[in-house]
Amino acid sequence: MSTSTSSRYRILTDEQWARVESLLPSNEGRKGHPFRDNRRIVEGLIYRARTGIPWRDLPRDAFGPWQTVWKRHRRYAAEGTWDSVLAQILAEADAVGEIDWTVSVDSTISRAHQHGTNTTRPDQPTGGSLESQ
Repeated sequence: MSTSTSSRYRILTDEQWARVESLLPSNEGRKGHPFRDNRRIVEGLIYRARTGIPWRDLPRDAFGPWQTVWKRHRRYAAEGTWDSVLAQILAEADAVGEIDWTVSVDSTISRAHQHGTNTTRPDQPTGGSLESQ
């Protein structure tokens, strides 16, 4: 993929990428094949999340093999990398007042599943193979 910002698959601006890149693990001390094309992989993840396409449908010419994108996503998720990236970006945005933390929730929009309560009904046991859905 060319480094042109006019690419139809370019997701992040250079400024956004600089913020994210510094939060990703480096290759220092890592055994095996070093990670390459971190930007390409991260933009592939974002593209998939935005479009909702299956992994196998990621455009190979833009993001490389879907297996590479999936493996990196899985590894970063397991290691907690995405959690720390999100926490850092939220902290930076909150520090400059870019986040409005006001939330309004009432019972008309927040419904619990029938099994989401902590009460039992003696006439209908829960669990087991007799449970009706």
